[in-house]
Amino acid sequence: MRVKIRKSDTVEIISGRLEEKGKRGEVIKVLPDDHRVVVSGINIRTKHQRQVQTKGRTINPGRIKFEAPLDISNVMLVCPKCNMPVRVSVHRDESGSHRVCKKCQAMID
Repeated sequence: MRVKIRKSDTVEIISGRLEEKGKRGEVIKVLPDDHRVVVSGINIRTKHQRQVQTKGRTINPGRIKFEAPLDISNVMLVCPKCNMPVRVSVHRDESGSHRVCKKCQAMID
């Protein structure tokens, strides 16, 4: 199935942990094979990294904070015109396919 959320879209978290629910962020990365997205500032995890030396570079030890992927069903696209989380439909014409907001019928891209 084709993913309707793309990189640099603004999305809102609709389900998950209570402190994350309702927050908005920008999509950093889309993983369509796994049906997951990475959103900036959301789902922050801590990884304990040991010192590793690879190819002449040294990775410093310590705790690294990073954004972990979320399931794509837990986010909704925010329409730039009506500024609300909306469902998206795809309209095709001679110039190509366009994403359209289901509430205000505005083209998203």
